[in-house]
Amino acid sequence: MNKKYDQAYQVELQSFYVEISRGGAMTCVALVLLGIGLDLAIYPEKIGIFVSARVLVSLLVVSIILLLKTRLGVRHVSTLTFTWLLLPQIMICWMIALTEGTHSIYFVGLNLAIFASGIALGIGLWQTLMLGLMTLLFYIVSCYVKDSGFAPVSVFIVNSLFLIFATIASVVYTYFNERARLMLYCLKAELAEKNIEQEKINKKLAEIKGQMLQQEKMAAIGTLAAGLLHEVNNPVNFCLMAIEVAIEEPVTKQSAMLQECLTDARDGMKRVQYIVSDLKTFAYRKPGMETENAVYFFDKALDTAIRLTGHEIKGIQIHRTIAADTLVKGDEAAIIGVLINLLSNAAHAFRKANHTKLTIDISAEWKSDRLSVRVRDNGPGIHPENLPRVFEPFFTTRDVGQGLGLGLAISYRVIEQHGGILQVDSVLGEWTEMSFDLPRAD
Repeated sequence: MNKKYDQAYQVELQSFYVEISRGGAMTCVALVLLGIGLDLAIYPEKIGIFVSARVLVSLLVVSIILLLKTRLGVRHVSTLTFTWLLLPQIMICWMIALTEGTHSIYFVGLNLAIFASGIALGIGLWQTLMLGLMTLLFYIVSCYVKDSGFAPVSVFIVNSLFLIFATIASVVYTYFNERARLMLYCLKAELAEKNIEQEKINKKLAEIKGQMLQQEKMAAIGTLAAGLLHEVNNPVNFCLMAIEVAIEEPVTKQSAMLQECLTDARDGMKRVQYIVSDLKTFAYRKPGMETENAVYFFDKALDTAIRLTGHEIKGIQIHRTIAADTLVKGDEAAIIGVLINLLSNAAHAFRKANHTKLTIDISAEWKSDRLSVRVRDNGPGIHPENLPRVFEPFFTTRDVGQGLGLGLAISYRVIEQHGGILQVDSVLGEWTEMSFDLPRAD
């Protein structure tokens, strides 16, 4: 047997023996008491003493059944099982000694008990062997103490041989029964391991699928951004130039309202310029491109994420506590994607809960050679039963069509690739905090 299954198998086997022993003991009590009918039919003159013996044995077996429900009984299940199996055999041999000896019909009960112990009950190998040998010994004693002794010898020999045959048959059956039980357990254990491995593979495939979807999304953004760089930048620059010229005109300087309008227009065009510039992060990023050792400023990546989610976090106050130096290494675009996902999730939670005074606190501080980042919102929080599952692929509390549940799973994988762990903490109805860390640039 494989050693890694041995301990678990012994525990399961003990539990099996306890259950089978209880059931067998209850059956034993029923059969012993039903034997009163045999006593009445065959030996009516001894009915009183035989009924007393049967009741006594039944009470002893019932006490063992009750004991098997305790920890002590479970620990000594093998000994207790052997005991209650032996009690009816002793009783039958006593009846044989009191009646016809070798000619007693009760000899059949001895064989039935041996067969039942090995075949019906499925007890241990040594128990079956010892029960057969002890039964044979008791039978020999019961015949010997009879006035007629072993006479007729031929009947005694035949009955003894039947007991030996029953013992051998039960021992052989028990041996193969235990082997079959062990093989079945090993197959169940291997199947359970395979199922666990399959779940891990399925989870890994889900993560890979999510990453592929993310890469395709980033590639699409990159393609769009590359086109925007050429198609938007030029007209934006022309507009900015025209606005600057218009602002310097004497007519503009004489009108406060016109100056304000042109200033707003200039700010708006610059915002378009910033967004296009932010999208450049994804423009020339190809799948498989080595970006793990790229160097960038985290605060700049955060600015980009905030601008790209501007339409979602509109009306939410962003409080930042950022270290002076945030130079880190890694995949800037992937970290921007993580930040976008965290900000979007917070905004969605706010909308769903209809909260007022919405705030997101973002902090970044150095701890040794890692930049510790925390993103906390004062939203509705996460239910405790959902906390362990937030990073599972395809797990989402959003309505159908509102998301695939891949965002946090992908974000977890991204942070993991940067040598950190994305963690979540939350108090229901008060706040949710996501935290991770990034490596310092060399």
